[in-house]
Amino acid sequence: MSKIAPCLWFDTQAEEAANFYTSIFKNAKIKHIAHYGDAVAQVSGRPKGSVLTVQFEIDGQEFTALNGGPIFKFTEAVSFQVYCDNQDELDHYWNKLTAGGDPKAQQCGWLKDKYGVSWQIVPRMIAKMMAEGDPARLERVWQKLLQMKKVDIKTLQQAYDGK
Repeated sequence: MSKIAPCLWFDTQAEEAANFYTSIFKNAKIKHIAHYGDAVAQVSGRPKGSVLTVQFEIDGQEFTALNGGPIFKFTEAVSFQVYCDNQDELDHYWNKLTAGGDPKAQQCGWLKDKYGVSWQIVPRMIAKMMAEGDPARLERVWQKLLQMKKVDIKTLQQAYDGK
């Protein structure tokens, strides 16, 4: 078990969301599903036997999805970054994670999925560009990036190269 693992609070969609996420990523699996027993059902008001938590893993990162009720909602204050090596990979994650999501919450590679969880679909090359730190090149990249919803790697590379 990971030392640190995110716990995602859902109303009633924990199992559905975990299945959705594990269907998108190649190295992903559901590890365990726990159900509400008598004691927890009585305290929470949830039906006994309904799904309490789903433990799942994506590329070695463990997550817990919790059916905790409608009390808390996701915000953009926390997002998950998915680093991509090429445009095909970026397109795959963008297209899958935006399906049914909020189109108004898309900018610069950020998106909100159908459960309200925020993701950043990021080309790995951006980290390299930032590390090189050439201010003029980075300014050109930022000017292009701020105009995008889904990131176009070729356009960013051209901006970086001054084309």
